[in-house]
Amino acid sequence: MTKNQIPALKEHKPRPKTGRKIIFILMLLFLALLVVIFFRSPVSKVTEIHITGNTFDTDKQLMEKSELSIGMQYFNVDAEKVKERLIAIGTIESAEVDKQFPGIINIAVVEHPTVAYELAQDGSLQAILASGTSVPVSASGIPVDKPILTQWDPEDPNKVKLSEVLADIPNSMTSDISEILPSPTPSFPDRIKMYTRSKFEVITAVSLLSDKVEYLNQVIEMEQPGVITMLEADSYVPFEPENPDGEGEDPPTQE
Repeated sequence: MTKNQIPALKEHKPRPKTGRKIIFILMLLFLALLVVIFFRSPVSKVTEIHITGNTFDTDKQLMEKSELSIGMQYFNVDAEKVKERLIAIGTIESAEVDKQFPGIINIAVVEHPTVAYELAQDGSLQAILASGTSVPVSASGIPVDKPILTQWDPEDPNKVKLSEVLADIPNSMTSDISEILPSPTPSFPDRIKMYTRSKFEVITAVSLLSDKVEYLNQVIEMEQPGVITMLEADSYVPFEPENPDGEGEDPPTQE
């Protein structure tokens, strides 16, 4: 075989990558289509909202405050933000938000305890919570295990402080208190006057009540009805006995 008869070697050219690019683009389009279909389907939406532990607010009210609704995007629900919105209402002390895919949201709330009651100007009964928030109550009659707050300005900051103080005192130590009124003086802007079911009149201050309540109960258990003062110093003065003619005298007051 001569030189001229040797066949020339063919060059191997790399295959074009156009086919791979097309496949990759088609896959991306397919995935995008799946995402669009998923977010338009009922599977991606909130289908059930369950709320437990609420007595002062209805489920509808809490859903509005938390900005939750049936049909909203499930993945747009931020559990921490829902908790923050619920706690900001003033009636709720804590909340747990549990998301269960697909579409279920369970909310368990713990409300602030009721520490007192008050009669509104329209005569309706309001519950005073530990947060200082007032909420209407549907129960008939006035409960006997909590004090009634009267003559309080809704904007008085001492009302909120008093609610917080009452929440920290065991109910057994305040169950005899029937009424609490504001009675401020220049020396004690948070001064209050209390009346007990055992017929005592008590003068103290919101800031002192926690430390003085034990003394209050000791006097109530050991003495006859009278005026108990619990400010910088503690004192007790019994009421004057009735007049011989049977007419009662007004009990002494101590300013």
